Amino acid sequence: MVRFINRTYEMALLSEEWAKKGARFFVIYGRRRIGKTRLIEEFMKGKNGLFYVAEDTNKAVQIRELKEKFAGFFKDDLLKRLDIANWGDFFAYLEKIVPRAERFYIAIDEFSFIVKNDKGFASAIQKFWDSFLSKTNAFLLVSGSLFGVMSEDVLSSSSPLYGRRTRDMRLRELRFRHSCEFLDMPAEEKVKVYMAIGGIPEYLLRAKDYKGADEFFKKEFISRDGYFYREPQYLLSRELKEIKTYFTILNAIAYGNTRPTDIANFAGIGTREIYPYLEALEEFGFIERSVPITGDKKSGIYVIRDAMFDFWFNFVFKNKEYIEREQAKIEKTDLNAYFGKRFEFFIRDDVLPGLLPEARIGRWWYKDTEIDLVALEEEKAFFFECKWSDLKESEARGILAALREKAKFVGIKDNKAEIFGLFAKKIEGKEKLLKEGFMAFDLEDALK
Repeated sequence: MVRFINRTYEMALLSEEWAKKGARFFVIYGRRRIGKTRLIEEFMKGKNGLFYVAEDTNKAVQIRELKEKFAGFFKDDLLKRLDIANWGDFFAYLEKIVPRAERFYIAIDEFSFIVKNDKGFASAIQKFWDSFLSKTNAFLLVSGSLFGVMSEDVLSSSSPLYGRRTRDMRLRELRFRHSCEFLDMPAEEKVKVYMAIGGIPEYLLRAKDYKGADEFFKKEFISRDGYFYREPQYLLSRELKEIKTYFTILNAIAYGNTRPTDIANFAGIGTREIYPYLEALEEFGFIERSVPITGDKKSGIYVIRDAMFDFWFNFVFKNKEYIEREQAKIEKTDLNAYFGKRFEFFIRDDVLPGLLPEARIGRWWYKDTEIDLVALEEEKAFFFECKWSDLKESEARGILAALREKAKFVGIKDNKAEIFGLFAKKIEGKEKLLKEGFMAFDLEDALK
């Protein structure tokens, strides 16, 4: 088994809840491939309890499988032989055999499959919790990958389980410094892979045996047998009902339609009708709404946030015909253009939070003027450009001079001190720029 990487915060949160007295109800949710099952397995080590991974099957099968799990754990032959047809009878029997004082866990992974296939399950387990389990020392842990089901039927105020959970946690992507630990390749190649698939553990495992990004992209993306060739359709089909509509919206954004009206026109949907779709995709983390860090918050645009979706629409969807004929290739200029776009995300999410932990970070634009990243502290304003290229000193100075001019239009108040910076793959004369008061970081600095 591959070693368990990071999740220090999540393990601490689970351990903190486990240490508390009395019954606990912990909910873990998040997108598929994010590592929920592995997290639960690591947390359960050395603890007493039972672990059930639900399948996307019918109620009768799920009752039978759970019945066998509990019968095996409690060594109850009668439960194993009993013919139980509904959840009410199942939980009623559990009240007879579950100990009240003993600390043990009941972990149900893919909980959302059970709820999806039987809406009555949430009410049944709520009654079991209220009437019995909440009065014991049990640790009920449920997790689910179907984000919509978990949000609506487990976490929302309309759910029978609302108010019962003692803690919930959304499992998110690993950041770059931990994602690196999966990969055995040069530092720049790690950044390229990360900018193509993000910090999804399952995706990183697919890349771990490759020595470079190009080979990984060729075999896993632009191949008919590649792992990622059909991955977006699979993810959307598991989460959403109107797959074609959501797919078209993502394609519209990938093609550069970033405003709701333009996205709606591309997708053939009314402008008013487009918003629920956008909100759902944003909730799943596939897209994000970006607004200028200062200025009009109404002038927001939508961009693809998920790295794998972004890479896929840029290099797989557009080349499907060639991939099927085994003639596809990724042009270096197109790849560099893609990395140039994603480099800004990388700096925003993985580098600047470490350099400026107290700053509010975002993009800024007005009409035709754009600044890649602006970071605002109480007394300072930082302006940055991000370039996925090797810069000569003269080029770096030109970019910084232009940045200083653009910053005049941002409208920073409170007389903040203004500091200008540049991120690039490599910067010639970096030390000179640093001595002159600029912030200049190349890839080597960013990876420290």
